[in-house]
Amino acid sequence: MKDSDSNIKYNNRPQSLNGFEEMVEFLPATNTKKVEKMSAKQKLIIAGVVVGAVLLSLTAGLLVWHFAYRNAPVQKVYSGYLTITNYNFIEAYENSSSPEFAQLSSKVIDLLQNAYKSDPAIGPHFIQCNVTAFSEGSVIAYYWAEFSVPTYLEATLDKGMSELKVQTSLLRKLNSLSVNSFVAYPIEVNTARSFRDNNCLYSLHSSPGVSTTFNTPGFPNSPYPANARCQWSLRADAGHMILLHFRTFKMEPCKTPKGDYVTVYDSLTAVEPRVMVKLCGSYPPSYNLTFVSSQNVMLVTLVTDNIGKHPGFMAEFTQIQKTTLCGGNLRDAKGEFSTPFYPAHYPPTRECMWDIQVPGDKFVKLQFLMFYLFEPGVPTTTCPNDYVEINNKRYCGEKSSFVVSNNSSKIVVKFRSDQSYTDTGFMARYVSYEPKNPCPDQYTCKSGRCIDQEKRCDGWNDCGDSSDETACVCSDIQFRCKTSQVCKPRFFLCDGVNDCGDGTDESECKCPDKFLKCRNGKCYPEAQKCDKTDNCGDGTDESQCDEVVVTSCTEFTYKCQSGQCITKLNPLCDGVNDCADGSDENAATCNCGKRPYSRKTRIVGGVNADEGEWPWQVSLHTAKDGHTCGASLVSPTILLSAAHCFQDVPGLRYSDPNVWTAYLGLHDQAARTTSKDVVKKKIKRIDANRGFNDFTYDNDIAMLELESPVSYTDLIQPICIPEKTHIFPVGKSIWVTGWGALAEGGTGAQVLQKAEIRVINQTECNKLLEDQLTVRMICAGYVSGGIDACQGDSGGPLSSVETNGKVYLAGIVSWGEGCARRNKPGVYTKVSAMRDWIKEKTGL
Repeated sequence: MKDSDSNIKYNNRPQSLNGFEEMVEFLPATNTKKVEKMSAKQKLIIAGVVVGAVLLSLTAGLLVWHFAYRNAPVQKVYSGYLTITNYNFIEAYENSSSPEFAQLSSKVIDLLQNAYKSDPAIGPHFIQCNVTAFSEGSVIAYYWAEFSVPTYLEATLDKGMSELKVQTSLLRKLNSLSVNSFVAYPIEVNTARSFRDNNCLYSLHSSPGVSTTFNTPGFPNSPYPANARCQWSLRADAGHMILLHFRTFKMEPCKTPKGDYVTVYDSLTAVEPRVMVKLCGSYPPSYNLTFVSSQNVMLVTLVTDNIGKHPGFMAEFTQIQKTTLCGGNLRDAKGEFSTPFYPAHYPPTRECMWDIQVPGDKFVKLQFLMFYLFEPGVPTTTCPNDYVEINNKRYCGEKSSFVVSNNSSKIVVKFRSDQSYTDTGFMARYVSYEPKNPCPDQYTCKSGRCIDQEKRCDGWNDCGDSSDETACVCSDIQFRCKTSQVCKPRFFLCDGVNDCGDGTDESECKCPDKFLKCRNGKCYPEAQKCDKTDNCGDGTDESQCDEVVVTSCTEFTYKCQSGQCITKLNPLCDGVNDCADGSDENAATCNCGKRPYSRKTRIVGGVNADEGEWPWQVSLHTAKDGHTCGASLVSPTILLSAAHCFQDVPGLRYSDPNVWTAYLGLHDQAARTTSKDVVKKKIKRIDANRGFNDFTYDNDIAMLELESPVSYTDLIQPICIPEKTHIFPVGKSIWVTGWGALAEGGTGAQVLQKAEIRVINQTECNKLLEDQLTVRMICAGYVSGGIDACQGDSGGPLSSVETNGKVYLAGIVSWGEGCARRNKPGVYTKVSAMRDWIKEKTGL
């Protein structure tokens, strides 16, 4: 409703309307004594009044729209830069308070004013302009200009400003300035709102060999200010480039379109075409936030709203010698090459070409080990901005490892980046091979990749193009997909995931139409779903209903602290009070499973975990073996691990708490004694489950008590313990982490590793493992092959990220047949099945 309508009310009082006066009375239709007929003349008069009123309203509305809206002035601020070719940069131009700066900026302002006023589309709206900085090249002047323009002329002004660089050719020498480029872009609203505010502006110049540090106001002792606009102008000496690295970045979670964000520009003014990156949210210290400028200047801006309190960032920058070296002639039999300054983000406006030719009569092929050339909103099919070009084909976006081969000894690789949005780039390897035998003693993929022969027809897409899984005969532990005819492991059957792509693996698992499949395999009519009766017998039909109801207690229902049971599936700590007594959302119980950093989709370095990504992960050390087992933090004093880690062997009593040291907040084993984020604790008590069977590994769980409570930090947090009714469905993605061996029989990892695996159908898994599973075990396997827990991961967490964002301890690394063997999934202690034991031993 418009503001002008807000006071209109209907009543039975006379209203004056264009000189006509009429009584209108609203009465009940049943009051026939009050209802009177009107003459034709009266009807005509009323119709005329109505038409006149409508026309008058339309006229008034048009006038209001024209003067109040169409002609309403809009503030427009443009930011830009121009290049002055007949001046050389001097040090005094860097100081905005110097006489030299004032003299040259006066000339630039005069030039801008003349240019604006000479253009009829621009001049009438001009208010003021100002020069903010100069830099080398010969001299680049950075400026802003303010205008006030009617709404309906806003597009005309934008067009005039974009074309002004053409029209200024006649003005270039009016005041002794020769200009060969003229660029201006509208400033986004959040930045323009306070462009005159100089309270949070900083100018920094790096010194050779020295890192210059800067941070948001108040960091780290207080949050950055609300409703702020800050900017840091970074400079390096002439002939140098800037290397910028964010050491800490903790800001408000990303919001669209408003919120707090940091923007880095390859310029000294905030223009969209020179944006290198926009950042918001929180990043772990190990994430790659390193950027390289194309010239010796860079601008960092901070824009904040009025919501939230967050620490902000700390960054450092250094100057590096400017170089255009990129590409070259590669003539060895094999070698590696990468984008400039890899793994830092490559600089803008860069072109490279590698001319690769291997010796002799061999052929050459490339393997891209890492490939990140992604730009927001840019299609990866045509790759118009940043790209790698090989054999007239462009590659961009984010890609897993891939191979490009050439049927000759020579190949040319071109790389190009435009002036905005840089990325990590690529790391590639080239090798030579015999044309007749491209993969000696291995299988040759259609793509040119080489894989071990035993990976052929094993159900895993090792080639990346599935060429190793075509024309195969399925084994007795596999099934064949209908459309692709590819063989897949049988434990993918009925796991709720469409592995075949055509639903073959899930087609035999469904109930008839209009029937619901229960978790126990029974089928019941969908009409019985959410009828407040447990028709399935396992609660499936009542567990995901809009209404949570109290029901009789069974092994499948969640029990509130009051003793009442409810129908909802996994209600604990889901952010909704489902129990009448609120016990499912108890603050003490639910202060768990939180990760301080937003999860990012990429990690430079493969399967390395980020710092703080798994803050409940604990490393257990012995003086003799170093890192020996993993564990999970579940309270300030309690760890959960595997019982088999604490079984005595000749010469060493692993059951003795004094043997063990726990490291919390650890990421890199090499830094456990030097990092201030790592907390070292002795073990006070070990309580391994007395039912542990060292032959079957049943009941493989142990509780450890720390000598003193640990304080929670960004890198140290507890994981949630699931209730015994918590369901981790078959097919669910789940994560295993640890510092165990990277290969069977190999050495342990230095940096914490992570692997995404999947909960596997218990029946199918039991077939693969020859009936060795018990109800206290959960089976989980790799989805891409070659990834699994291994020696040294024992006792560590199997972490499940739930829809509410919290993370639950689904399992404890227990046992497996070797490491990452095909069709030999890992087995984990099922924590929900051990819930009563955990409560008995810990009180949690």
